[in-house]
Amino acid sequence: MSTAESNPWRRVSRRVAYENPWVELRHDDVIRPDGEPGIYGVVHFRHRAVGVVPLDLTTDRVLLVGQWRYPMDRYSWEIPEGGGRFDEDPEEAARRELAEETGYTGGTWRELCRAELSNSVTDEVAVAFVATDLVAGDAFPEATEELRMRWVPFDEVMAMIERGEILDALTIMPMQRLALERAGSGRG
Repeated sequence: MSTAESNPWRRVSRRVAYENPWVELRHDDVIRPDGEPGIYGVVHFRHRAVGVVPLDLTTDRVLLVGQWRYPMDRYSWEIPEGGGRFDEDPEEAARRELAEETGYTGGTWRELCRAELSNSVTDEVAVAFVATDLVAGDAFPEATEELRMRWVPFDEVMAMIERGEILDALTIMPMQRLALERAGSGRG
């Protein structure tokens, strides 16, 4: 019997079933925790997910970007986010993504949270930040991105999350973290 912190799984073999520049699908033959043979599929992400909540403290608004999300087949409003190499500092990657998607640079940055986004089937880890005192500039999105931007009051972003209009996990987690911080400080 295994303890709570020991691995009850045993990998027998691993092969790459599919790969592209962003993801690798791994097929593992395993011995399951019950001792029986089995398989496990893992989606390995080749980049760390990063996101940033651009927050204008003067007006208490958040800059959201909107884009069509192909896997979900729907339009999505979310914080600026993307991927950073594992050898790249997460904050530097988030700064780059913010500049690419919105044109905003500089400012005061703080890490808000880290999260495993879907740890039953992927190894994707995300790091989210909040950035204030930003300076506007020209955006230069990637060819795969057709983005719209809009400043939304903080409370309205939270209402959009509550109404199910924002479903992106990398938007919801840092926004909820900020909301919890505000509640703890007495700021509603």
